[in-house]
Order: sequence, then structure tokens, then C-alpha cells
Amino acid sequence: MAGGGFTNAGTLKRAHLYEYKITGYFIFSCIVGALGGSLFGYDLGVSGGVTSMDDFLIEFFPQVYERKHAHMQETDYCKYDDQMLTLFTSSLYFAALVSTFGASSLTKNKGRRASIVVGSISFFIGAVMNASAINISMLIVGRVLLGVGIGFGNQVI
Repeated sequence: MAGGGFTNAGTLKRAHLYEYKITGYFIFSCIVGALGGSLFGYDLGVSGGVTSMDDFLIEFFPQVYERKHAHMQETDYCKYDDQMLTLFTSSLYFAALVSTFGASSLTKNKGRRASIVVGSISFFIGAVMNASAINISMLIVGRVLLGVGIGFGNQVI
């Protein structure tokens, strides 16, 4: 053989067979990746549904509720144009974007486990804050913590 290398044709043939083999680990990795990526979509669906609920609007955004029901024959355009409602909605996505930079640095220096732990703790605290919120400030801080958790989770995946 040119170059002095030695290859075994049988070994190459067996290696080729495993190249396209779908293993349980591969399937599990795909499922975990898909679930991690679906966090954004899940939150979008939940927060979109919550922000249109009358009870939520009465409690946290009464001016939006009044606008929503003052013009029942009009379209939904500009009924949800409140700045605080926009901040509530977008805070999660902005926090997720910014936190991925910190998550990548933490993952590089301390490993994926540290990033998963930080993201999980942040997500848990954010969920508790949102569930027990009594004012809009608590809602927004909770959303930011949820965003940090999602950002860390997606970066690790």
C-alpha cells in the first residue's frame, strides 16, 4: 500500500455498517434536542393564551381589558398595544437571547451540567414568581428568569 499504511478491508466494511445505524442514544438525543427547542414555542402559546384571558387582563392590565371590551365590533388590532404588556411578553425572549452568551461561557468553562443546573434553578424561580405574582413587576422579573432558564437550556442543547 502506498504511504506504508495498513488497512483491513473487513474492518472498513464493519465501520461502514455502523456509520448509518440509528441507536437508542441517537433517538434519545434527537428527542431531547426537539424538546429543548420547543420551549420557545410552548411559552409563546401559553403566554399568548394567558394575555388574552379576561381574568389576567383585569388583574394586571385593566386598561387593555377596557379597550378590548369597549369596541366589541372592531378587529383585535391595537387592543393589545400597551407598553407594559409588550414588556411582559418580550422580556422572556430578550432575556433568553442575552443569557445564551453567559451560558456558552459557563458551558465552556464549567461544563454542560453547570449550565443545566443554573438554567433549571432560574426557570424554577421564574415559574414560582409568575405563579405567585401580585403585581406586574413580579410578572416581568419572573418572565426574565424564565427567559434565562430557556436561554441556558437551549444553549446546552
